[in-house]
Amino acid sequence: MDTRTGDTRTGDAEALAARVTELEIRLTHQERTLEELSDVVAAQARTIDTLTRRLRLVTERLRDAESWRPSPQDEKPPPHY
Repeated sequence: MDTRTGDTRTGDAEALAARVTELEIRLTHQERTLEELSDVVAAQARTIDTLTRRLRLVTERLRDAESWRPSPQDEKPPPHY
């Protein structure tokens, strides 16, 4: 009950308006957080793509380097044998 007018509806409306305002504030914060997280995920995806390409290149270079190395069967034993 509103002590000034004796009307409980005014107090209820004010309480409801305060709740709505609080929910709107929370929603705004959550939307900002969601955007920030989305940006972080996008940056991580770019980093993962870059690292995947680099790993692929390193793997290819390693494979090429191994193809130039003679196989153990082709190597002569050391002179002390």
